[in-house]
Amino acid sequence: MIRQTDRPRLLIAGKAYDPHIGGIETVMQQTADYMRRYAKTKVLCCRDDFGLTKREKIHGVPVTYAGSLGTLVSCPISFSFLEEFRNKAMLADTVELHLPFPVADLALLLSGYKGRVVVAWHSDVVRQKLMLTFYKPLMKWLLRRADAILVATQAHIDSSPYLRPFRGKCVIVPYGIAPEEYEMRPHLEPLKGYLHDKSAKKILFTGRLVYYKGADVLLEAFANLKSNAELFFAGTGVLEPELQARAETLGIRERVHFLGRRMTPELRDMFAECDLFVLPSVANSEAFGIVQLEAMVNGKPVINTALPTGVPLVSLDGETGLTVPPQDPDALIKAMEQLLTDDALREQYGKAARERVLREFSLQTVMEKTRKILLNE
Repeated sequence: MIRQTDRPRLLIAGKAYDPHIGGIETVMQQTADYMRRYAKTKVLCCRDDFGLTKREKIHGVPVTYAGSLGTLVSCPISFSFLEEFRNKAMLADTVELHLPFPVADLALLLSGYKGRVVVAWHSDVVRQKLMLTFYKPLMKWLLRRADAILVATQAHIDSSPYLRPFRGKCVIVPYGIAPEEYEMRPHLEPLKGYLHDKSAKKILFTGRLVYYKGADVLLEAFANLKSNAELFFAGTGVLEPELQARAETLGIRERVHFLGRRMTPELRDMFAECDLFVLPSVANSEAFGIVQLEAMVNGKPVINTALPTGVPLVSLDGETGLTVPPQDPDALIKAMEQLLTDDALREQYGKAARERVLREFSLQTVMEKTRKILLNE
């Protein structure tokens, strides 16, 4: 442990933070929790809702939730973030920005900060074409300004027209999880109580119900599934009412369960209880899919999609699960049928999935690599 007086100062900035649940927020919190042992660590993000700036301590890390006027094209409108960033950056040796989040790019530009900048690049901006027209010059400025760019897989670089010119700055550090956190207490069975047929296999999807997650494709495929199974959506989003209505129209509502937002302990129980996890993402906004790791560490096979991002590099086709083309309900039906009807194959893939997480995605190893980049060791 480094003495308090000798610690470098680190500011981690991104769009949202705990209790917001998402892949980027998970990585930010993992980084903050780990780095507080080696640096004077602070976190800056925006409020999820309309309101004034508030300050809390999460796991001993000071977190500032900058006031927000709401959101526009999924981006918070926060002038408070700009001011808070400037004040905090002036006291930091290193600033880590979790992107995409255009407000953070602008905050850095306006702050006049001259210290070390590390960009954690989670994905390209994919759908917001109009915003990208105005944001692109700022994004390119930031990538030139950055001292290092963290990416989770080689596919992040290869699939991004924005990162390729800066590949010399890119450092591949995968996302990780702590396996022991999934083994610390007895698992409950939160899904069992929802089952219409207690003998049905349980298919799990977790994540926001938004366009790029492909929940609509999963629902259409499930409607034509012959195996005795029930589908669980753990998460909320703008598409939830539409998906519920579609399930009614398809006549499968009693076999499709919309669980809403669930907290981490219950989600971990769901991963442990399900028979099969499906990540049917359809757009490059899904760049990795940390939820795959959560299913895999629990010994569950994963069905994912062959996006040109890091998604199919997490759970491997024919080794830890099956990979299907995006936006292909027929292929998804075939993959689900294969795993639901073949218990031995499901067990084989599940065992290999857990072994892969322990070997390649241990949080301790990942965080040690991250620390070396953030602190320029």
